[in-house]
Amino acid sequence: MTTTRTARSGIRGRITALRDRRYGNGNGTGNRRRDRDRGQTAIEFLGMTPFIILIMLVLWECALIGYTFSLAGNAADVGARKGSGAEYGARAACREGAMKDLPDAWADEASVRCGGGSGLYEATVKLKVPVLVPGLFDLDTEITGKAGSPREDQR
Repeated sequence: MTTTRTARSGIRGRITALRDRRYGNGNGTGNRRRDRDRGQTAIEFLGMTPFIILIMLVLWECALIGYTFSLAGNAADVGARKGSGAEYGARAACREGAMKDLPDAWADEASVRCGGGSGLYEATVKLKVPVLVPGLFDLDTEITGKAGSPREDQR
């Protein structure tokens, strides 16, 4: 015989616990209290669902911002390396290298600026953060990535 412990009556046997569960708690109320709370969890879940979805959208937009930082830095780095190693048409090679691996959502409004001084070839890439839900969030944010690469000697 197994026993259970409850706060109301201490230790009681399995038979007593089953009887109380089947016939109520002894004062004639039965399961009315549980019947009154029926469906409460579903109502609370439905009430919180819009907030949960909104929080997920905000977190996803934050992830897009972070990914844009990564893409801008990588595109500038590749553009600077391509431009510094090009024998002819360094600007075209820089622009092509910077735009090569950008996804379409970022490449549509990307701006690439290439050039440099005597020993360092520099590339600057500006990317606009795409919006997951147009009209809901309108982040007019541009992320700038800058990189430089030493010029290679063309002998």
